[in-house]
Amino acid sequence: MLNRREVFALLLAAPAVRYAYGDDAGEWVPLSLQGPKPGARPGMLYARSANMSDFKNFELSAEVMARPGASSGICFHADPKQPHSGLEVRINNSDKGDSRKTGSLVGLRNVYKQFVNDNEWFNLNIQVRGKQVQVRLNNMLVVDYVEPDPPFQADPKFDRTIRHGAFAIKYNGLHETQFQNMRVRPLADNLAAQQEPPQADEIQREIVRLGVENFPVVDYHVHLKGALTLDRALANSRRLGINYGIAINCGLGFPVHDDASVHEYLASMKGQPCYVALQGEGREWMTLTSPESVALFDYCFTDAMTFRDPTGFRRRLFVQEEMGDLSDPEAFMEMYVSRIEGVMKEPIDIYANPTFLPAPLREKYNALWTAPRMKRVIDAAIENDVAIEINNRYRIPSPAFIKAARAAGAKFSFGTNNAEAELGRLEYPIQMVRECGLRWQDIFVPKPDGLKPIRVKKWQMSRE
Repeated sequence: MLNRREVFALLLAAPAVRYAYGDDAGEWVPLSLQGPKPGARPGMLYARSANMSDFKNFELSAEVMARPGASSGICFHADPKQPHSGLEVRINNSDKGDSRKTGSLVGLRNVYKQFVNDNEWFNLNIQVRGKQVQVRLNNMLVVDYVEPDPPFQADPKFDRTIRHGAFAIKYNGLHETQFQNMRVRPLADNLAAQQEPPQADEIQREIVRLGVENFPVVDYHVHLKGALTLDRALANSRRLGINYGIAINCGLGFPVHDDASVHEYLASMKGQPCYVALQGEGREWMTLTSPESVALFDYCFTDAMTFRDPTGFRRRLFVQEEMGDLSDPEAFMEMYVSRIEGVMKEPIDIYANPTFLPAPLREKYNALWTAPRMKRVIDAAIENDVAIEINNRYRIPSPAFIKAARAAGAKFSFGTNNAEAELGRLEYPIQMVRECGLRWQDIFVPKPDGLKPIRVKKWQMSRE
């Protein structure tokens, strides 16, 4: 049932008849908002059916401004006789209880990064062509959804299939959202989607279910490697319904190695519909850039796969020639866990590739990652407010580690750390969400600027 504070106010277009055009699009038609009807049912307001406008394919444009805490939406293909019908584009910039931010196609394709600010006007554009819905914020494509064949409904109470119907405004009476210059341009009824309808398998259905359950389905650890260009990554993100955090490496000999290279990279990513992240490489990364430059990224992460051992040898655990002496696994683990604890003190949001082991030791994972060692890592993450990545590439950490971390109150992020262009679909993190009983509140969300670790932690270097 809808909250009592939520009201549907239907938008009327003139003339109020069903639009059916041939190959040519119709003219832009202004939309006006009908006020509440006296004696209407509390929490729900319908327009008279004789005044309804019925649209199938269309382009809608509106200027919108949301006040802090506002949560509303523009609905289309709505049926006033069926309160749970139709599709909604969410307007929500700052409601922390709802991970679905402005531009989300609710229940189907969510946007988890805030791209527009409260108290500022922005343009919202919705286009429907056949079984395809596109949503743009200030001309930036944030949703490109093609309905599967057959359609999948994650919540049986709602009918979110693409059909035809009326427009509506959904809003919360406690906060204010303003609309102006709202207009619609009918498109030909015979237009088809620009892509073939996909078939939703179980992973795709789980992605949609998690979105309905308010989980931020974000791969925070994506690298542009091999044939994976930014354009291809964004197209893949929209196709799968997984938001991406595109990460650049910062370290000695890496693309980002000083403030100038930070600003050059960020300029190249400006206006892109994704998170932009910094991955610190080695323990030297903090010596190369200023806190002010690091704070410009949405979030920052690192791992403990590169460090110096007590002899001063710089180990890289993913390079066979640089793994160092592994002849005493127990001694290695004690030294390794100590280095991980040091990494947690760095000004990072996420600890990536957690519990990674060099290839020669992986068969001993369960024996080497004892409960006391896991507890040390988990305690360090919680003490330093660092989220623990559930890594799709290496399928780590183990379910036992995740369950222990969840019980202790740790936060988690989803990440791939792709070697080449293939990203996958967060299969392992999704499996762990269900197997380990994670809640949406357990999942990491990037902090606002003033609360980023780079702002609140001491700027310190680790030379261990």
